[in-house]
Amino acid sequence: MIAMVVGVWTRVRGYLGRMSMYRLVLLALAALTLVALVLSFFGLVVPGPLELVATLAVLLVATVGANALVQRLLKMPIRHESSLITAGILLFILRPTLVPLELVWIAFAAVVAVASKYLIAWRGRHILNPAAVGAAVLTITGLGASAWWVGSPVLAGPVLVLGLFVLIRTERLRVVATFFVIAVGVSVLRLAVQSQAAGLAVDAGQALQFALWSSPFLFLGAFMLSEPLTLPPRRWQQLTVAAVVGVLAGWPIPVGSFTLGQERALLIGNLLAFLWAAHHTVRLRLADARMITPSVRQLTFEARRPVRFAAGQYLELEVPHAKADARGTRREFSIVSAPSDAPTVRIAYRVKAGVGAVAGAGAGAGAGTGAGAGESTYKKALAVASPGVDYAATGVWGDFLLPRNPNAPVLLVAAGIGITPFVSQLREARARGIERDAVLIYVASEASELAFRDELEASGIEVIVFTRDQPRDLPANWVWARGVRLDAEGLPRVVPDLSSRHAYVSGPPQLIAELAPALDKARSLTTDAFAGY
Repeated sequence: MIAMVVGVWTRVRGYLGRMSMYRLVLLALAALTLVALVLSFFGLVVPGPLELVATLAVLLVATVGANALVQRLLKMPIRHESSLITAGILLFILRPTLVPLELVWIAFAAVVAVASKYLIAWRGRHILNPAAVGAAVLTITGLGASAWWVGSPVLAGPVLVLGLFVLIRTERLRVVATFFVIAVGVSVLRLAVQSQAAGLAVDAGQALQFALWSSPFLFLGAFMLSEPLTLPPRRWQQLTVAAVVGVLAGWPIPVGSFTLGQERALLIGNLLAFLWAAHHTVRLRLADARMITPSVRQLTFEARRPVRFAAGQYLELEVPHAKADARGTRREFSIVSAPSDAPTVRIAYRVKAGVGAVAGAGAGAGAGTGAGAGESTYKKALAVASPGVDYAATGVWGDFLLPRNPNAPVLLVAAGIGITPFVSQLREARARGIERDAVLIYVASEASELAFRDELEASGIEVIVFTRDQPRDLPANWVWARGVRLDAEGLPRVVPDLSSRHAYVSGPPQLIAELAPALDKARSLTTDAFAGY
């Protein structure tokens, strides 16, 4: 049953993965704004239609204008998605108005929010949620206050549905669910304690209903806490941050004349996350770019500062370029190199074979395939990358990690470029002298597309190859599946002891979904879905 759920989940995520996280959040906020505007005509939300339109116009002008000014001064490519998202969030947490002076202060909060992305930053990564900074500064200065009017029963449903799409895309559903449960529970407890202290009766059901549907917890979690750039790398760290923010949001703590409300609770969580994430943001200098198969290109970087990661994790690489498409200027790549290879960091990605631009000067033998027609603007920009150019790795994330117990039998299933995290894990195990009971299923379109053969052969593990044509010169511990179809029926045929192994699957969502019924038999299942670049 669990594997079936995973299969459906990965299919949905694969579809959403065709769009950048920022574009999806922007569309979700636009849809929520439209819903709120319609509801305002019937008086079902606090602000009226004119107040909503006027405030939105001011926020858009202020955020887009400030962002364009800063990026022009810093000679950066001008991109508006992030500033539009900030405007959309501020619309729902500040109080919409028609009063000119109040609109001026709302514009001030928007400018502060944009400025915080550049001023409160570490190695190109902002530390605090920009919208929360803008709202907090507005409150602290006494020029205004956050209202969080989005916490309304009529908006709870749209926030829940649209937020769910965002959380599936960012894989933060478990983190935000933890925050939400804790925030709701603490909020009910707070009301009970305060009512008892005042000698009043407590209606627990009513308190729960209010916390669930009339609080801003859903919006705060789905659209603000879930931001990847302000979360730490490991899942347990993210859950810790979620718990801290949940407690502080559910039970606001008075600090002097201020109450530690929603946005300030989030800012404290951001600071805690930064303590864990500070060492995972680095500058990478491209040292080499080469084709290692007809459709796989490998990039080798040298880290300017120490980079910390665990084998199996991924980094987010920013490649600024003009006229970026819907996927944006950032992509996630599993790290191919092992932690012991530092400061060298390698990644690899798939390109369309046989077309494209020659890689930059210094690329190794076989370079000559970059990105051609039909590729994303990101890949096209990366295709002409030359050695010596610096890029920002905005963070390292992921829990696609092998069991700590090296004696635990594992099944590794990789399709195409999904082999990359396993190369890192097996390379690190070899560097540490760890021998694992591992079986690797390697799926590729053709034998020529079996990337990293040398490194996989050096690991000494059993490998079962699924390709249309028979690979030549296979080592003794490698087996060609000879036409067996890799699906729920074929998997147990090639791995009879599946039930005794912990399964790890890295590849396209469709593969994970097809294998789901068979993977139900494994001792555990961990997936790493590649949604494309």
